[in-house]
Amino acid sequence: MATIINANATSKTPPSTAPPVEPLNNDAARLYTHIHPVLVLSLYAFSFSSLVADPASTLLNTLAPLAILQIAYVAVCLPPTGGTPTIRKQKPGEKRSRVPSKLENGLNGKIVPAFLSLLLTALAATPLLTAILVLFGAPVTTHHPHTLLCGAHVALLSTLPLVYVHGVNGETWRQVVALLLPIDEVYGGLIGTVVGAWLGAVPIPLDWDREWQKWPVTIVTGAYIGYAVGKLLGGTLLKGKKIMFD
Repeated sequence: MATIINANATSKTPPSTAPPVEPLNNDAARLYTHIHPVLVLSLYAFSFSSLVADPASTLLNTLAPLAILQIAYVAVCLPPTGGTPTIRKQKPGEKRSRVPSKLENGLNGKIVPAFLSLLLTALAATPLLTAILVLFGAPVTTHHPHTLLCGAHVALLSTLPLVYVHGVNGETWRQVVALLLPIDEVYGGLIGTVVGAWLGAVPIPLDWDREWQKWPVTIVTGAYIGYAVGKLLGGTLLKGKKIMFD
């Protein structure tokens, strides 16, 4: 059984090497971190009717807008992995180099890591999550585009922000999988997406004969709603707490 405990409480669980992620301390970050899940849910709500009618085409068409929203979120609200670059002192007689502008620092420090996170999400997380969907009951011989695009949406929601803030550190990702990290809005978004997608599978086998029960409409619905709820709770009520299994 899983329970939520304070990260600082004494337990047998090995301590995490990563602290909770704090959003950037500026007005734009504080504002957009609350607007972002509303925009994500609005994107899904706007496309729901077409998703039911033609899941594969709709998932493909909404993939780019979702990627743009996620890139905007991490670039505006989150600190990139790697920290602040060190400034080398100038030696006597050395020619003074040009100081990068704020625009250049912004591009190198935020946009580039955001697009690298998108690339890693597409090349690594999407195939992995697609395989997990198949293992958990997705159609094996049919609906291959549906399953792949569903995995891509789940990966963008859950994995891209984590890659942006934690990079590819193996120990950190071991703790992500083992549910050892303290909860924050990024980790809460991942947990919410996974739990929401899992709960979204419940209506599929029920004999209600509804059009929206077809694969993978309810999975994607649960993932989007779970992401918004997990991000909200992870940044507020559950922030800094950890999951402990009895």
